[in-house]
Amino acid sequence: MTGLRETYPLYLANKAEQPNTDLVVTDKFTGQPATRVAMADAATIDRGIAAAVAAAEPMARMAAYERQAVLAHCVTRFTERQDELAHALCIEAGKPIRDSRGEVGRLIDTFRIAAEEAVRMTGEVQPLDISARAKGYQGMWKRVPIGPCSFVSPFNFPLNLAAHKIAPALAVGCPFVMKPASRTPLGAIIIGEVLAETDLPAGAFSILPAHREGADLFTTDPRLKLLSFTGSPDVGWDLKARAGKKKVVLELGGNAAVIIDRDADLDDAVERTVFGAFYQSGQSCIGVQRILVHADVYEEFRDRLVAKTRTLIAGNPAEESTFIGPMIDVKEATRLDRWISEARDAGATLLCGGGRQGAMLEATLLEGVPRSAKLNTEEAFGPVACISRFHSFDEALEAVNDSKFGLQAGIFTRDLFHMLKAWDVLDVGGVVINDVPSYRVDNMPYGGVKDSGLGREGVRFAMEDMTEIRNLVIRRRPQDL
Repeated sequence: MTGLRETYPLYLANKAEQPNTDLVVTDKFTGQPATRVAMADAATIDRGIAAAVAAAEPMARMAAYERQAVLAHCVTRFTERQDELAHALCIEAGKPIRDSRGEVGRLIDTFRIAAEEAVRMTGEVQPLDISARAKGYQGMWKRVPIGPCSFVSPFNFPLNLAAHKIAPALAVGCPFVMKPASRTPLGAIIIGEVLAETDLPAGAFSILPAHREGADLFTTDPRLKLLSFTGSPDVGWDLKARAGKKKVVLELGGNAAVIIDRDADLDDAVERTVFGAFYQSGQSCIGVQRILVHADVYEEFRDRLVAKTRTLIAGNPAEESTFIGPMIDVKEATRLDRWISEARDAGATLLCGGGRQGAMLEATLLEGVPRSAKLNTEEAFGPVACISRFHSFDEALEAVNDSKFGLQAGIFTRDLFHMLKAWDVLDVGGVVINDVPSYRVDNMPYGGVKDSGLGREGVRFAMEDMTEIRNLVIRRRPQDL
């Protein structure tokens, strides 16, 4: 018994359609089919884009209170359906049920923030009389919706990362087409069910599951004015290269580092580092992958970290006690298992974990991993972390920056000057003090540099990307001056 319906539709121009049941969604723990979902073909995607184009003007005309009402309705309905949403997430993503409930809470937070921000789309009055030639001129600017948007969301946070695209679009009045991850489409479809209960203009949204190879229109169609993609760096940069003239926002990967300074509260740092490394089986782009510990406290921290990691319970994500569930599929678990073996062959020491059964990979810690190993240079995206020591804070900062990624970094320190230097020096999108880089609040600016992406999410910041500035210049007649 999965508790899911036998089939789920796609949403085309605000309406549920069931043209087929071609997409099989599996229970990620058992590997067995859990439900079937409608798939969109190229013609359906084309119709969705055309509907979004037609909806652009009526969406832009919506009053702020009307946009806010749509978002408030979503908050109410997601709250009423939170058990259903958490259960679906647990099944389709293999996410432990406690984490699934947490993601539903973040979904609700994100829509609530967007409802508040929908009535705060402010502009600015700007004096233009900066020289004699501009005497009598006055400027003003406002933000207007960019137009039809294309959203591609990932499998690891199928509710909240979809919300970080949908909610800001509704807040500013942009119609959209969304391609949810084909392995975890249910969350986005349920969001579509709730949106269909509102009075949004026809064509305001389409949620269209599709295989990657059949979804080029989400990227290449010139009628779309913005592409927002969250996923792997290789795919993201390829989409940007093919997106044409549209604006592109990319939230990509990372191999996030945490620094444990010599004055850190080790009890607290161990608890949070274990969480950051192994929460939802490490399948987070800001999951702790590299752990840098000051030499003075290295052995003590390492031993405590290993002992704590060994207490984590792995198994059925539907069980309340489970902390480690399956990775998204056997292929990904096998890939990471191979990376662990490669690191060990190159001289790394396995401290704990390392075992794999199907898609279940044990929480794994290694030390002495060569800097050139994939576990250091690439995104592991699974329950594996590497621990190493440093002797000076500058050395630790250099190690964090020694990466092609730059999403977030965490630092456990009580030294104000170390905190400020890290904020100045680290080439990342965010620095988190006395917590892990995995921490995120849904109203903060979130995004990366280097191979970790372009642009920022967080509702207000996504709203800025989904709008354009429209300027107004007013000339007063000379006789009126």
